[in-house]
Amino acid sequence: MKTATGWLVIDNGRLVDGTGRPPILGAMLVARDGRIVHAGPAGEAPAIPPDALRIDARGGTIMPGLVEAHFHPTYFDVTALEDLDIKYPVEYVTLLAAANAKLALECGYTAARSGGSLFNIDVWLKKAIENDIVPGPRLAASGREICGVGGLMDWNPDFRKIGMEGLVLLVNGPDEARAAVRKLVKDGVEWVKTYPTGDAAAPDANDHHTLCMTFEEMAAVVATAHNHGLKVTGHCRATEGIKNALRAGYDAIEHGTFMDAEALELLLKRDVPCVPALYFEWASIQRGPDFQMPLAVIEGHKETLEAGAESARLILKAGGRLGMGGDYGFAWNPHGDYARELTFFVNYVGFSPLEVITCATKTGAEILGREREIGTLAPGKLADVLVVDGDVIADIAILEDRSRFLAVVQGGVVKAGRLMAPSGAT
Repeated sequence: MKTATGWLVIDNGRLVDGTGRPPILGAMLVARDGRIVHAGPAGEAPAIPPDALRIDARGGTIMPGLVEAHFHPTYFDVTALEDLDIKYPVEYVTLLAAANAKLALECGYTAARSGGSLFNIDVWLKKAIENDIVPGPRLAASGREICGVGGLMDWNPDFRKIGMEGLVLLVNGPDEARAAVRKLVKDGVEWVKTYPTGDAAAPDANDHHTLCMTFEEMAAVVATAHNHGLKVTGHCRATEGIKNALRAGYDAIEHGTFMDAEALELLLKRDVPCVPALYFEWASIQRGPDFQMPLAVIEGHKETLEAGAESARLILKAGGRLGMGGDYGFAWNPHGDYARELTFFVNYVGFSPLEVITCATKTGAEILGREREIGTLAPGKLADVLVVDGDVIADIAILEDRSRFLAVVQGGVVKAGRLMAPSGAT
C-alpha cells in the first residue's frame, strides 16, 4: 500500500491519541511521507513547508483509524447458517468481499483482522488492498476456519455430498487438526480461526455451553500453527472451551463469553486479548424476530449477551486487553454498522468512551501484531488517521455517522470522507 509523499498537516482539533490519555485541545498532527512526525499541541509542532497538504479539523476530533478486530469480509446479508457457504458462488463472494472492504474503510476502519473467510478470499483481498487494486483496511487474513466434525460449523448434511471445505476444515483428532493447519499454511494465512465451542445459533446440538473440539485437537492446531509462525484464535463461549484454548496456547480469544475466575486468571497470566463482539448479540435479540429467528436462539443470545458483558467488564477491570468488532454481515447485523459496537460498549456495557476507543485502536493494532506501525498517534507511526466533525468523547455515537467523517487517512493519503478529492489525494 503506497504512502503519501510530502507533508500533511491536520490542525484545529482535539487529539485523541488512542492510548487512553485525555484529549489534547488545540492539537496538530503533522506527517511526512506517510509517517507521523508530531501529534500534540499545535504550539510544539515543527516547522512546516508552505506546500503541505492541510486539513482543518474544524474543532472536531483527530484520532487513530479504527481497527475491526473480528472482520468477516465474505459474510453478506446472511439469514441462515447455510448462507455462509452455499448461497453464492465463490466468484460473486469475492466481489462482495471487496465491496465490504471498501465500506469498512469508508466507515473509518483503516485496519482489520479477518475472523474467517470463504475459501482463502481474504488472503487475496489483502494482496489486492496492499497493491492498491481495491480500497480497504490493512488486513490480517485467516482464510478457512477449523471445527470438529459434528460441531457448530458442520451444518451441511452428508446426503448433499457437498461437504464444508469452502468455509470450514472439519477435523477428527489431532492428526487431522495438524493437516488442516498445514492447508492453511499453504494458503498463506496469518491467523488460524477455530471453533472450540458452540453458539446460541445452534441450540439443538451445539449450543453456547457445548464443546466442538477436543483439547488434543486444539493443542495440535497451536503447535502446528506456531511452528509456521501463525497465530491461533477461537470462537470460545463455553467456560471449559475458554480454558482449553488458553491452556493450549491460543494467541487470542473470540467472545470469551462465560468467563469464570480460573479462566480470567489464565487469560491475564498470558496477557491474551479477547474480542467480545457483543453488539451482534443485541442485534440478534432486537431484530431476530423480524427474520423468523427461533425463540430458543433468541433466548440463547440473551444469555450470551449478559454473560459476555459481565466477562468484558471483568477483563477490563482486571487490566486485560479487549478488541472491538465482530460478526457483521448478517441481515440483522449488516456490514457498515461496525461503530455500533463502540456505542454499545459505552451505553450498555458501561465502558467510558476513552476506554472503548483505546480498545478499538491501540489494542486492535496489538491483536494484528502491528502496534509499532498503527493504533496510536505517535511519531514514527503510519499516518492512519480519522478526522471527525464533532467530539467523539462527548458522543461516541458520532462514529456511526459516515457523513461526520472529514477524512479517513491511510499512510498520509486521504482515502475517504468529505474532504476526499474526486480522484483521491496525495
